[in-house]
Amino acid sequence: MTDIKELGEFVAKVRKEQGVTQLQLAQAASVGRRFVVELENGKETIQTGKLLKVLETLGVDVTLTAPEGV
Repeated sequence: MTDIKELGEFVAKVRKEQGVTQLQLAQAASVGRRFVVELENGKETIQTGKLLKVLETLGVDVTLTAPEGV
């Protein structure tokens, strides 16, 4: 993924595939529904901790790969 918009679209896709509403995801992740809406819409200034909680709630694994030589 290259930007927050793409990440938001991914979150929305996974959520919908799981048959979960934005409100249900927000409640399960202990964040507000507005946060989920903003995340799915690609808001640039979302909070990283909340993002990670939403991804964890959806069962999404996050993997970071360092550039070659690091």
